[in-house]
Amino acid sequence: MTLAQWLQQATRQLSDISVLAADDARLLLCHQLNVSSSYLYSHGDVKLSDADLHTLNQLLSRAVQDEPIAYIIGSWPFWNIELEVAPCTLIPRPDTELLVEQALALPLPATARVLDLGTGSGAIALALACNKPSWQVTAAEKITAAVELARRNARRLAANNCTVVQSDWFEAVAGQQFELIVSNPPYIEPDDPHLAALQHEPVSALVAAEQGLADLAAICQQAPAYLTRQGWLWLEHGYNQADAVQQLLTAAGFSQVQSRKDYGGNWRISGGILSS
Repeated sequence: MTLAQWLQQATRQLSDISVLAADDARLLLCHQLNVSSSYLYSHGDVKLSDADLHTLNQLLSRAVQDEPIAYIIGSWPFWNIELEVAPCTLIPRPDTELLVEQALALPLPATARVLDLGTGSGAIALALACNKPSWQVTAAEKITAAVELARRNARRLAANNCTVVQSDWFEAVAGQQFELIVSNPPYIEPDDPHLAALQHEPVSALVAAEQGLADLAAICQQAPAYLTRQGWLWLEHGYNQADAVQQLLTAAGFSQVQSRKDYGGNWRISGGILSS
């Protein structure tokens, strides 16, 4: 079987579960052969070895069962970096890049200290660290397996200005202060019907009590003690939570409170500056 023939077959099998079936098939093939997408276009008539075909069909079988492609191939792009991913963390999503974009646009000092709470694979923290080498970034994560994963990503990206600590929110940074705190905490309600489509990702990183606002509220309330004067806090939240998060920020003493829409037109992040 040629590369082109396998792509056609895989795309057909994936089309029932994915609107990006052709892209998913290409990702599987590129992963197995360790080649770029452009190689596939120019070498479609190359025949697959029996060993590669056997492995590819095993990977395809997992994908057809709706296992995320990111977990199957073990890596995923975010901002302008590539991250190792695993089922112990969420798969980085394009909407979360909005937090990175906002952070990079803030008027922070050249040597800003930044804290990313609930870092998971390290996506937000490492995107900031790699794009701002003079910043000192701390990535906090509670789950041991995720801490180890984020540290591997930091080493592979040579992000020496990023320190990954095991911490239940602010636990491990007591006494420290930052110019910016960012977080993509759990914010989905326990009975949200969208959870059914996220069955392979860790529920602890998705679901929060109090209509999904419990962790957002805790961060807003505690963050002022860890921010410098005129420090910023920016949070990712659900599409229908912007008003509630703005209220939490204001109640915690933040001003210039505002929200921004994601690339799908939904209110996705909110933040403000600590009032002096």
